[in-house]
Amino acid sequence: MGESTVITNKCPNCGGPLLFNPKDQKFHCEYCGSTFTENEVNQIAQKQADAGIKDPLGQTTTDVQASDEKNVETQTETSQDVGLFLCPSCGAEIVTDANTASTFCFYCHNPVLLSSRLSGQFLPEKVLPFQIERKEAENEFLEWVGKKKFVPKAFFNKKQIENLSGVYFPYWVVDADLNGQLTARGRNVRVWIQGDTEFTETSEFQITRVGDSSFKDLVKKALRKNLSDHLVGAVEPFDMRQAVDFKNQYLSGFLTEKRDIEFSEMKTDVEKEFQQYATSLMQSTINGYTAVTNVRGEQNLTHINQDYVLLPIWLVTYKQKTDGKMYYYAMNGQTGKVAGVLPIDTVKLFWVSALIFIVLLNLGVIVGYYIS
Repeated sequence: MGESTVITNKCPNCGGPLLFNPKDQKFHCEYCGSTFTENEVNQIAQKQADAGIKDPLGQTTTDVQASDEKNVETQTETSQDVGLFLCPSCGAEIVTDANTASTFCFYCHNPVLLSSRLSGQFLPEKVLPFQIERKEAENEFLEWVGKKKFVPKAFFNKKQIENLSGVYFPYWVVDADLNGQLTARGRNVRVWIQGDTEFTETSEFQITRVGDSSFKDLVKKALRKNLSDHLVGAVEPFDMRQAVDFKNQYLSGFLTEKRDIEFSEMKTDVEKEFQQYATSLMQSTINGYTAVTNVRGEQNLTHINQDYVLLPIWLVTYKQKTDGKMYYYAMNGQTGKVAGVLPIDTVKLFWVSALIFIVLLNLGVIVGYYIS
């Protein structure tokens, strides 16, 4: 097993962990109360680097290597599924799956970044920082779930609320420019009556459209986990104008998943999707005809650009004990838009249905009695 670096971003004043606060978009130390802007964090890091300090911002690192032959065999066998690291703050073991890039130590609760998983070809170009803080996310979760009448209490009890996690999920964000043309046949039919005679006039037209089109911020998932497939579509849109150049400090205090889908795997499908959008856009300019037939479009991509971006989502998952089915609640960490697939308390539903049935039955008996 090769070396992996574990990083905790430390406060330069007291050495406590720095956490990103979505409310004011600054970095906070929960121990001494110090607050830093992004520029201040970068300046501190640069000054310490210029002074020859190996780990800027007091970043604590630890390298994990197998200590004996037995451990080497075990970690080699499981390296595709899990990773074993040591917490730089307390020395406890941190076990993660293969796609986890930032997490928390189970023992000391300090945030840790697994830097090797967000470096080289896996280094994101952009990150969209959280703008919804945890307390706001919790309140919205309780309010939203409270409106659902048959959700099990276990889904929104205190333990579940504590499981609400801010997660950066990986996506490909794609822009494209195209030029092309579209041809179609248009038909207008005019009917009128003169005297006792009905007249019909049919006019045929050759329709041509030529032009350029540009599309921005097509979001495509970059993680194979089934859960994330539902999330981005349910809580879109994201305002990508607020995305910033990636810096690992933004991940402090949140979970992060790294991508496991390369853009090359989806490029052909994405290009077809853009071509369909461009054709539909041209077709939408055709109006004023009774019927339009023989629509044919040809679109050529002149430019395509993809960025590997981390997008913010507040997430709660719940596994139903009866059937093992997974349910989830998700909130867009930028806009606050919510969505979810919620479990149903079948026992509660049964008793409410039974009560309604009894009430209706009694009403029927009473009405029948007076009618008779």
